[in-house]
Amino acid sequence: MSAAWDVVVVGAGPAGLAAATLAAGQGARTLLLDEQDAPGGQIYRAIERTRDDPALRRILGPDYTHGDGLVAGMRACAAQYAPGTSVWQITPEREVWATRAGRSEAMRAGTLILATGAMERPVPLPGWTLPGVMTVGGVQILLKSAGMVPEGLVLAGSGPLLYLVAWQLVRAGKPPAALLDTASDDNLRPALRHLPAALRPTALGYLAKGLALRRVLRRAGLALHADVTDIRIEGDTRAEAVSFRSAGQPRRLVAAMIALHEGIIPAQQMTRSIGCAHEWDAQQHAFRPVLDTWGNTSVAGILVAGDASGIVGARAAEHAGRIAAWEALCQLGRVDAAARDRGAAADRAGLAAHRAVRPLLDRLYAPRAEILRPADDVTICRCEEITAGQVRAVVARGCAGPNQAKNFLRAGMGPCQGRLCGTTVAELIAAELGTGVAEVGYFRIRPPLKPVALAELAAMDTEDAP
Repeated sequence: MSAAWDVVVVGAGPAGLAAATLAAGQGARTLLLDEQDAPGGQIYRAIERTRDDPALRRILGPDYTHGDGLVAGMRACAAQYAPGTSVWQITPEREVWATRAGRSEAMRAGTLILATGAMERPVPLPGWTLPGVMTVGGVQILLKSAGMVPEGLVLAGSGPLLYLVAWQLVRAGKPPAALLDTASDDNLRPALRHLPAALRPTALGYLAKGLALRRVLRRAGLALHADVTDIRIEGDTRAEAVSFRSAGQPRRLVAAMIALHEGIIPAQQMTRSIGCAHEWDAQQHAFRPVLDTWGNTSVAGILVAGDASGIVGARAAEHAGRIAAWEALCQLGRVDAAARDRGAAADRAGLAAHRAVRPLLDRLYAPRAEILRPADDVTICRCEEITAGQVRAVVARGCAGPNQAKNFLRAGMGPCQGRLCGTTVAELIAAELGTGVAEVGYFRIRPPLKPVALAELAAMDTEDAP
């Protein structure tokens, strides 16, 4: 096993960058592990490379370029940065097993900060497995990484990212063919209960930004269909058209490229595999780790920051990363509790300010029941080709939870290890049993979290391994 580190941070998005920079700046031996080849995470993907592309920077907007400061701070600090590193196991004793450059290694952390971010919520609907269907996040990755935009694209779903990407495509000169907004009109009145809390200056900025995006899209003449339900992607061997209802009226658009999005949910596989306690967030319709106000999990010495703790957004994640770093320094004995509290005070205030808008957004863009609990003929486990109807059928035969569903159907046992079907399986079982999703639970996650080659394991003890 390699030498121990004071702080190991997993994930180089906003939370991880902020955490590693602060911890290293306070003298802690800090290691930053990231699966990507360059820092920035999903939100600031390719941030260093795009510095030489001012046109793309203009398209992506100022929220994207905010990542320059975070990455520059990390590059200038004493933290050791290990890109292209796939973490495939973490033990409760804070042993971290990872693979890089064809070789696996194990390291030990005094404290561990998981800043693994979020994933897009799966959108199981008829035809979503056809070639030509992707996620809105995938569209943005193409734009940031390669400056590419699919032609004739139809965007479908709800949430702020949907409108942000539409705005970016308009600025790129390749507007979407249409935007199908699935946010229910029935969400507006209950969402307004959260408006007073969202009228703080920082939170109000999010609302103003959203309204500005919509104005740009209207001026661009984008075909926008509201209150969309019953989306069905048509085609035999690939996507050819999308049918839906808008405000109760049937519609159909010819489309070879469709991008889906229904918000994001915390990445929970890593915290699950360690044994951290989790809870069901009824507002965000997702599981998240149980944390205290400093980011501590139920496992000693392991903290979570950013969207992996529950969806907070990029700027809030940055504050959460520094808060977790102050707590890690305190646990290591490098600062006392009073110094920790003083150091984290500004970030705690900043985190609260950015979080104030979340209840409004979560209620306004709550996913429809047809997405959470799809019709019987819809595939929900893409790896094993399991439909929602098959899950309902095994519940009728006595299946009481996701882990039993594995035994009945192999749902969650494919290459994605349940990432794309876990929450849907839990929702379906809970609905059939007439109980809460928290009571049903989630898949049991075992290592390795990512595929590991035998050669990579064999190279662990070889001094001259490549």
